[in-house]
Amino acid sequence: MTPELTALTLAALLQVLQFAAYSITAQLQVGTKKALGPRDTPVQLTGKAGRLQRAMNNHFEGLILFGIAVMVITYSGQGTGMTAIASALYLAARVLYVPAYVFGWVPWRSVIWAVGFLSTLYLLLTALM
Repeated sequence: MTPELTALTLAALLQVLQFAAYSITAQLQVGTKKALGPRDTPVQLTGKAGRLQRAMNNHFEGLILFGIAVMVITYSGQGTGMTAIASALYLAARVLYVPAYVFGWVPWRSVIWAVGFLSTLYLLLTALM
């Protein structure tokens, strides 16, 4: 497996962990009955549960672009040492983004997000060259 695909797989597993953390904290906040209900009325989560939910949703958005970038790099055979580093940077940024969001690390949360985004942008632009 290429380093880029490894980073993508680990990023997907990170998403699973984020979903579990969000689900557990949300259920603790709203209770089992509400969590298992049909959610016809949206539940507004606050505190750590809300921040975990927003961090998870942010990762879903970033993971789409990163996944596209990794697939194009991989299937076009354009993987290099630099694309491997960019993929590792994306993964590291996404790992750090969770505590940065949950604990409100200002301005570091935005800096960490930018590292992940710029890593993805690098991969996409590299794929076009």
